[in-house]
Amino acid sequence: MKIAIGADHAGYVFKNAIIELLETREIEVIDFGTRNLDSVDYPVYAFKVAECVRDHEADFGILICGTGVGMAIAANKVKGIRAGVCQSIFAAKAIREHNNANIICLGSRTNTLDEVIEFVTIFLDSEFSHGERHQKRIDLITDYEEGIK
Repeated sequence: MKIAIGADHAGYVFKNAIIELLETREIEVIDFGTRNLDSVDYPVYAFKVAECVRDHEADFGILICGTGVGMAIAANKVKGIRAGVCQSIFAAKAIREHNNANIICLGSRTNTLDEVIEFVTIFLDSEFSHGERHQKRIDLITDYEEGIK
């Protein structure tokens, strides 16, 4: 498995800890930065990770900012991306099982590092349920994105 990861200044410390987790699981990591605590614009990192996932250079993406919300908004502008904000154990599982999310967006100001590590683990260990109702909803999103009515 290969994971693309990116963070703004608010997510920098969490990003490094998540990379350590991924490496202990022998998951290849593509790190798009940021590389320090200097203020940066989160959309830059969201677009890089989302494009990497879209282009199938990574299986999934992880984005971290203060809340995860800004990253999700930006990443979801990239065609083919289903980025979900995760602030709970339930969401970590549901965004994979129900929404087939390919990017998890996390907040360093809304959750502890231990919680975020748990969310990433659950996200990576969960699979899309492929149930008829879930697939139908993903298809509706994809069709809309493709301009199919």
